[in-house]
Amino acid sequence: MQSSKSSLAALTLGAIGVVYGDIGTSVLYAVKEVFGSGHVAFTPQNVYGVLSILFWTLTTIVSVKYVVLVLRADNNGEGGLIAMLALASQAVKDKPRLRAALLGIGIFGTSLFYGDGVITPAISVLSAVEGLEVVSPHFGKAVIPFTLVVLFCLFAVQKRGTGGIGRYFGPVTLVWFASIAALGVPHIVGHPEILGALSPHHALGFIWNNPGTSFIILGAVVLCVTGAEALYADLGHFGKKPIRLAWFSVAMPALTVNYFGQGALLLAEPEAVKNPFYMMAPDWALIPLVVLATMATVIASQALITGAFSVTKQVIQLGYLPRLNILHTSVRDTGQIYIPFVNWVLFIAIVLAVVMFRSSSNLAAAYGIAVTLDMLITTVLTFFVIRYGWRYPLALCIGATGFFFVVDLAFFASNLLKLLQGGWFPLMIGSIVFTLMMTWKRGRELLNEKLRADAIDLRDFLTAVFVSPPTRVEGTAVFLTAEPGAVPNAMLHNLKHNKVLHQQNLFVTVRSHEVPWIGLDKRLQVEPLGGDCWQVTVHYGFKNDPDLPGALALMRGRGCELQSMTTSYFLSRDVVIPTIGSGMAPWREKLFAQMHHNASGAASFLNLPSNSVVELGSKIEI
Repeated sequence: MQSSKSSLAALTLGAIGVVYGDIGTSVLYAVKEVFGSGHVAFTPQNVYGVLSILFWTLTTIVSVKYVVLVLRADNNGEGGLIAMLALASQAVKDKPRLRAALLGIGIFGTSLFYGDGVITPAISVLSAVEGLEVVSPHFGKAVIPFTLVVLFCLFAVQKRGTGGIGRYFGPVTLVWFASIAALGVPHIVGHPEILGALSPHHALGFIWNNPGTSFIILGAVVLCVTGAEALYADLGHFGKKPIRLAWFSVAMPALTVNYFGQGALLLAEPEAVKNPFYMMAPDWALIPLVVLATMATVIASQALITGAFSVTKQVIQLGYLPRLNILHTSVRDTGQIYIPFVNWVLFIAIVLAVVMFRSSSNLAAAYGIAVTLDMLITTVLTFFVIRYGWRYPLALCIGATGFFFVVDLAFFASNLLKLLQGGWFPLMIGSIVFTLMMTWKRGRELLNEKLRADAIDLRDFLTAVFVSPPTRVEGTAVFLTAEPGAVPNAMLHNLKHNKVLHQQNLFVTVRSHEVPWIGLDKRLQVEPLGGDCWQVTVHYGFKNDPDLPGALALMRGRGCELQSMTTSYFLSRDVVIPTIGSGMAPWREKLFAQMHHNASGAASFLNLPSNSVVELGSKIEI
């Protein structure tokens, strides 16, 4: 019992650091942007109305939608948009057209994650460093350079892994939540009437009296729920109970107290609207607060970077991106990975965002479209999960998701007003990633169709070979092939040039599935072909860590004994030549051919020993 309580406490502390780091730093800019937009007249009644809207946005979107409803839609204990997409696509697998549409919507939502992944670290770190301007206006010129230095250091240490510093995320973020609550308490005590904004009638009254303004400021109000998607994405790391406990016992109370403290400050000192968060603090606490805020935003950014690595790996396994070089930064935790290409492309995009927009207020104009569209997509996918997967009554499904659909749609529509002010930036990033994903997926389908059309049947080929077999050499050859039952090009090249056949031959196909985990008992599907040859299909879920040598070690006891020193892995490297009219626009054919040419890291991704991989090439036209 004591051990269980300790485990719950540790998981809850971890959830505070990883899950709520992003949403915890929203107090730095949310209130400032609502009133700084110039759309809301600065009156006591409007302060009450805005605070009430912020509180009930947190309650509706985070507490009810994500914490209560969406967390229930776990895919074998895993969460996130990819997990939800897998659940939805499985739920409608008997409806191919609907399934294809949902896959497209879900992959587009996943692409938008990268747009959000650029804006969030930029606005978080920049807003924290802007506290230097409150300390002294002379520090204004140092804000951009110092922000870039912090971000560079953050991305530079990614290759070392987060295991060493990760244990401090929870305690530091807990101190952050305690500090922002402590900042708000004195101001609330001085103006306790501000707590009246907890009543929803202030929010409803503000909306009723100012419908146009209310719609416009939703684009700034959404800043208070930054990182809400992390609740669901980190489900597999912490579980429902710790995430819920961390929200209701720490994160939401601290956020509410700070927001209401900012509101009380604005009632007493309207000029504090230029930066109400930092102006709540006494002068002696400003520099320590800037340091703590920077640490909190770095932690929030770290969680998002780690999420980008994880999502990329899942998308690769689902077949929407080429194999990239994936490095493991921990020998104990397989979830700790580092993808150099993603790391530095993300860094370059974030630097571009900071240099282009130059302030958290300008970045706030770019923020919102991607995250609200992701929220809307999550709601749509949730409907299909509970309707077709869980078989709930239609009226209940519409009632459970319809309200959130309207709310998410209102937030998204409001953020569309910021399209020309910067909202185009994350949409552009998401659209580029989506184009790459869909091009790779479609290109691989066309390539596989071409390979199948030209393929030689493996059984018939082996029968012909064994009539007059070539010289057999010691060891095991592992031929990786996309299509089971077809002769790999690598084998044809090996027989043609080396005129030998290994003593044991495995024809291996790797299959990734729309489920998070596939256990070792279902990892291999083995079919004997005779002559010490086997057709092997290796199955992985999108959260499994691909380890081909480890998987093939399960062949022991099935007539095949693999020795690492005498096992050779053969990968066919195909040279793709685009041809007009093959099923894609010419520019996408060329893009796919270039992606295929540049793709690397298959050996690393499958955990193959690099010194035992032989790559052979063949030209294929698509």
